[in-house]
Amino acid sequence: MELLSKQSKQAFEEAIRYIPGGVNSPVRSFKSIGRSPLFFEKASGSVLTDVDGNDYIDMCNSWGVTLLGHAHPEVTEAVIARVQKGTTFGAPTPEETLLAKKVIDMVPAIDMVRFVSSGTEAVMSAVRVARGFTGRTLLVKFDGCYHGHADHLLVDAGSGVAETGEHLTPGVPREFAQCTVSLPFNDPKAVKALFETRGEEIAAVIVEPVPANMGVVPAGSGFLQLLRDLTTQYGALLIFDEVITGFRMSRGGAGQYFGITPDLVTLGKIIGGGFPVGAFGGRRDVMEVLAPLGPVYQAGTLSGNPVAMEAGYHTLRLLDQPGVYEDLARKAESFLGKLRAIVDRYPVTLNSVGPMFTLFFHKKNPTNFEEVKGCDFENFAWFYRSLLKEGVYFSPSQYEANFVNVAHTEHQLRLVLIGVQRALSYVYGYVDNM
Repeated sequence: MELLSKQSKQAFEEAIRYIPGGVNSPVRSFKSIGRSPLFFEKASGSVLTDVDGNDYIDMCNSWGVTLLGHAHPEVTEAVIARVQKGTTFGAPTPEETLLAKKVIDMVPAIDMVRFVSSGTEAVMSAVRVARGFTGRTLLVKFDGCYHGHADHLLVDAGSGVAETGEHLTPGVPREFAQCTVSLPFNDPKAVKALFETRGEEIAAVIVEPVPANMGVVPAGSGFLQLLRDLTTQYGALLIFDEVITGFRMSRGGAGQYFGITPDLVTLGKIIGGGFPVGAFGGRRDVMEVLAPLGPVYQAGTLSGNPVAMEAGYHTLRLLDQPGVYEDLARKAESFLGKLRAIVDRYPVTLNSVGPMFTLFFHKKNPTNFEEVKGCDFENFAWFYRSLLKEGVYFSPSQYEANFVNVAHTEHQLRLVLIGVQRALSYVYGYVDNM
């Protein structure tokens, strides 16, 4: 189809007069794909509608938020009822405890949980807790893993930061970065060497158990278990950043999926039911260092917002119905098998774990950040623009994940496959029948 974007272009021209770059998060700008961004008006299920009235099958899912799809009727009804009672009090509400109990029931690694307003806050707070609990300073992360935009976590980060090409974003003092060591992902030798030389200084290792901010890059065999073993041996904490994988990989998140129990888990995205939220939780003895029980301070005026808590509770309740994750796994496996058969005809590779996937414009499946940076970003941009014309909305960056969600129908996923094949044939100049 011809993509008509007159209203989106006008909206963007207006936005850039008042908002830096016209967006409130850099990766939304479409800068890396060589066009102005789309502005959206509404969404339902797995369909987005832009301000020009164009419909798209949504594989971005608001960067991983909408596992149930957009505007789920039961979640929407509960939110409307909650809003009518008041939207914020700056005081405790029963909704906080209700969602906390549900999170703890579903995630084996979490004995206690605290809610915040974003994934960045969740990670920032979990790192502070780890340092307070251990009395140590050094944080270990991995190249290409994005853990929010706190200063000490923007060292060799993925997501939109990767598109800047900067090792450390301007505005972050280098002294802050000295408290963080970033290692190559999937490099056991580098991890072992660091622990052998500085193990007594390490407060925590933080990792996306399935990195999704340099695109989906699965951990190699035994890599996550190695992190668990070394942190235990040296008295450091293991933090799983499950802002994206939490409640997506399985009922209990990636920790349950891989059979590894971290000391702390950070959550976001899905647990807000479409509203801004974050959370961090873990072992009881670790979490009890938080004020007012302990000396580690953390706070937030809108933390535990009752509207977000209500939306999150009903989202998790719906996900916890019998068969939901089994059905999602079958749907994702079928779709990704067909997608792999298509992309194998082109110099493109598919990385996937569970319902998460990325198409890399690379001749081999990337296993770390350096390999991802070797992708053909120009061809990705051509592909992406072509895919929009087919009515399919992927995450607009080679560094990001896409998602199969509960709301996708078999017919919609079939249309996605057709759109991908047409877009790839346009980029590479040949067609191969499905």
